[in-house]
Amino acid sequence: MPNAGTAQSWLPPATRPGRRSQETHDHAGPLWAGGDTSPHMARHYLEEKQAAAFAGRRGCSATWTTHRQGTGRKQSRTKPLCLLSSPPSAQGVIFPAQYTLWAKWAPPLERSRLMNIADAGCTFGTFFALLVAGIICQTLGWPFVSYIFGGVGCVWCLCWFLLVYEDPAHHPWISAREQEYIVSLLAHQGRSHGHALPLVAMAKSLPLWAITIACFCTDWLFYMLLTSMPTFMSNVLHFDLRENGLLSSLPYVGNGLGHILAGLLADFLLARQVLGTAAVRKLFSALGMLLPAIFLVAVPYIGCNSTVVVVLLTLALTIISMTGAGININHIDIAPRYAGFLLGITNTFGIVAGIIAPTAVGLLVSQDLQTGWRNAFFVSAALNLFGLIFYIAFGSGTIQDWAREDTAVQ
Repeated sequence: MPNAGTAQSWLPPATRPGRRSQETHDHAGPLWAGGDTSPHMARHYLEEKQAAAFAGRRGCSATWTTHRQGTGRKQSRTKPLCLLSSPPSAQGVIFPAQYTLWAKWAPPLERSRLMNIADAGCTFGTFFALLVAGIICQTLGWPFVSYIFGGVGCVWCLCWFLLVYEDPAHHPWISAREQEYIVSLLAHQGRSHGHALPLVAMAKSLPLWAITIACFCTDWLFYMLLTSMPTFMSNVLHFDLRENGLLSSLPYVGNGLGHILAGLLADFLLARQVLGTAAVRKLFSALGMLLPAIFLVAVPYIGCNSTVVVVLLTLALTIISMTGAGININHIDIAPRYAGFLLGITNTFGIVAGIIAPTAVGLLVSQDLQTGWRNAFFVSAALNLFGLIFYIAFGSGTIQDWAREDTAVQ
């Protein structure tokens, strides 16, 4: 750890001990980072079953319902708060629904790029929405943000219901050749599971625990940076609002591009048989967890070079997207029949980390600015390193015995 003199030198003079701005006391980690935490595990099982039956449409109908909620004219003072908190909760079912679909549509050698391109859409959508919302607010007023985005969501849902089908066998427009190609490659996975789940076997599964712990650790770092970096750049590095806004948007673009690149490269390695499935998942998890941890540890030693600090933090949020070809899609590798339900479990742990991390940063920084940020970076890096080691030791790339169709439910 750096000594006192070194630790102070990495902060600009205005934020060193004795010259703290009142702004630094206002940092309290936002709790909205974990907005979709409502009874995740039990709910995701039910929603995932609906997704299997209706081609993931239950998850997307939540988007439909969400956008319609904001149209009421007569509302009490408490209703707006309820409406603002309900979209994240409703949309929490979308990702398990997507994973159920991917398990039936994505061939093993195309799975990484297909799923990562879809995930990149979330990141690019966030970037685009933040950009357009500001323009809409300035020109039309803030209510039109809800009207326009809600309308677009409803139109998208109509297209989803009309064009998306549960599996290739039920799709009316897919060619017979493509249908046979997909079905033959996924035949070994078995059919969708029934209402019973091998919960005891899941609880004893080290590969599943490896994914869960790694997701918790990497989401801790991700949400910590995502929610705290704008405050850090504004209060500590003293960028003006315009410059801060531009720099805050860069990780979204980098993260989206990183997802696509990771997916393409992972499938390339698998198709050329350079590495096996487990090795590819662990390689990209290592890149997405170890490098950001190194960047965070390096930040307190940089000194007053604000540009280098911003570059390191931006790279950390960009390179963490490499886990998209690692732990994020490993559920389908080890248990394709239960992929949606397993994502609900691991996503619960990740969202919990997203609640705790920014709150912990707020507590650390409120006590001491200099050591607070340093300790926040070090804790995140240490957690990431622990999660990576556990995943490399116990992660797997093969279907588990309890996830096979011919295995008795425990």
